[in-house]
Amino acid sequence: MSTASVGNGFLRRFWAMTIKEFIQMTRDRITLATMVMIPVMQLFLFGFAINTTPHNLPTTVLMRENTDLGRSILGALKNTDFFDIRQVVTRAEDMDRVLESGSALFVVEIPEGFERAVRRGENPSLLVAADATDPVAASSALGALSGIISTALERDRHVTIAEASKPPFTIVQHRRYNPAGSSTLNIVPGLLGTILTMTLLIFTALSVTRELERGTMENLLSMPIKPVEIMLGKIAPYVVIGLAQAIIIITAGYFVFRVPILGSPLALAAVTALFVVSNLSIGYTFSTIATNQLQAVQMAMMYFLPNILLSGFMFPFAGMPSWGQWIGEALPLTHYIRVVRAIMLKGASIEVLAYDTLALVVLTMIAMTIAVKRFRRTLD
Repeated sequence: MSTASVGNGFLRRFWAMTIKEFIQMTRDRITLATMVMIPVMQLFLFGFAINTTPHNLPTTVLMRENTDLGRSILGALKNTDFFDIRQVVTRAEDMDRVLESGSALFVVEIPEGFERAVRRGENPSLLVAADATDPVAASSALGALSGIISTALERDRHVTIAEASKPPFTIVQHRRYNPAGSSTLNIVPGLLGTILTMTLLIFTALSVTRELERGTMENLLSMPIKPVEIMLGKIAPYVVIGLAQAIIIITAGYFVFRVPILGSPLALAAVTALFVVSNLSIGYTFSTIATNQLQAVQMAMMYFLPNILLSGFMFPFAGMPSWGQWIGEALPLTHYIRVVRAIMLKGASIEVLAYDTLALVVLTMIAMTIAVKRFRRTLD
């Protein structure tokens, strides 16, 4: 046999195997879509949605006096892209409420007699309270605040500084809930939700597909039990596992990393149970779509990627573009991280966190409804 014929035989077999693999790949549409979509998703998320220097941070102004200088400072804050003035309040109680609920990351307080003190050169204090549970967002904005307000004073035609050599005011920064700016206090509560999302999605995504692959689902259906009862019975053990994981993470965070639990442990447990059920429902939906365990894992990881990038865990949520924030708002992890950080670090109650709690309830109900319908359709 000549060398040429051997080479031609090798090429024919190689080409036949290549064609066969391409055909098999195109038939596995979920795997093919995963290979195509993950690079595209990473490109858009990292290129457009991720911004380590956040802008348009939700801000409230506490104006204890309505003067020309106060309005100039308010106008300067509105004209910068660092701050998004959501509301102007006049009571200290409102300042505490917006910071605790998370509806504002900053509160700029213009005290009574501020303009008169500036005119006299008395160097009054301007209080800036920041929600430092996200130290990255707080630090970048606080660094820009002094220059913004100083520029507003210099351009204000209604104010004459008594002594040009003295600074007209002093900015007093109050980093609430995390005075030291420790990143650990921000990361550990976020890890709680991230770890639960990753593990529970994979556990449940494999559950139904494993039964189908092994042929044991038919045995379950032959028993006097309804499909919904099968699904709920398979979810129940993972709820216990999820809560056990949460207890381990919270305990380690408290004793090892010194992350406090200032709020109600009962409220934290209730929200965690709700979040666990939502992830289990999403995982079950994936398992009803996938035809094998590999596809189920691929779908779970594809869902996990935007969760870790768009939930506010790794990067400041306020720094994302509007479309990225809309996607993030549709993810249970986004609302869970906000609630957990507020309960653990601020001591907030569920009533104060009504928006994120309600959003988590709605997303959980939607996930459970889709899971039930998909589960019935798969079995039928």
